Amino acid sequence: MSINIGIEDNSRKSIAEGLKVLLADSYSLYIKTQNYHWNVVGPMFKSVHELTEEQYTELAEANDEIAERIRQLGVKAPGGYKAFAELTAITDGDENKDAQGMVAELAGDHETIVRRIRPMQETADKAGDNATVALLDDRLTAHEKAAWMLRSMAS
Repeated sequence: MSINIGIEDNSRKSIAEGLKVLLADSYSLYIKTQNYHWNVVGPMFKSVHELTEEQYTELAEANDEIAERIRQLGVKAPGGYKAFAELTAITDGDENKDAQGMVAELAGDHETIVRRIRPMQETADKAGDNATVALLDDRLTAHEKAAWMLRSMAS
């Protein structure tokens, strides 16, 4: 069945492709954040353990929202590690890092996602896709806040 939601097909598909990248980044960061949550040690253990739990829980919810928006745009959401690896800018975590290194790396990853969201917002806005713009605004806010909290902890 064809889709007619008031967004031109080319724009709709382009927006969905951007969201696939965001989903891959978000899911990859979810995995890394949970890995660091499990493996952090040292004097910062409790604070890093608690913050990373909050953050991976938020990322899990975001992953579902992003994937569902991709589907609303009529495109299949990626779901495998190979597909995510091809799309993401987030590298695998090193569970042997010290807490300070983990926190600094996660802050940088959130900032990477923020920089990758901004052009997506422009594309969605030009196409009149207010639902995606709202989703991207929410994600931008969440990643900027997460980066700020992690940077503050690392200082």
